[in-house]
Amino acid sequence: MKKLNSILLVEDDEITNYINQMVIKKLDCAEHVQVAWNGADALAYLKQCGEHACQQPELILLDINMPGLNGWEFLDEYSKLDDEERCKVVVVMLTTSLNPDDKKRATDNPVIAGFRSKPLTTAVLEEILSQYFIRG
Repeated sequence: MKKLNSILLVEDDEITNYINQMVIKKLDCAEHVQVAWNGADALAYLKQCGEHACQQPELILLDINMPGLNGWEFLDEYSKLDDEERCKVVVVMLTTSLNPDDKKRATDNPVIAGFRSKPLTTAVLEEILSQYFIRG
């Protein structure tokens, strides 16, 4: 199985980040995992990556409800980034939101590749990897 170079977790909950990191480690599917505690931190990280100062993520797992810059606000700013900063990143919303409006909004947003419910499990991550990345 080919590993991803880097996964960016955009999530403000420490326990959720821990669980997500454990699932990624269990599947051994990424060389690097970076955590951003909100949308502003994630944008700053991506801008650094555009300057080649860090590992460009191939997958972003994005929460919706966060203090500061939430998931929707992050996406508004993310869509304004340069191509080098955005690269070919797959953005998957990972949320506890059961609001059908959130799911529709995510489905209608061309930046968002997928919409999944928390918690991240090995089965959900395997599904994301097989759906958006060529394995092998």
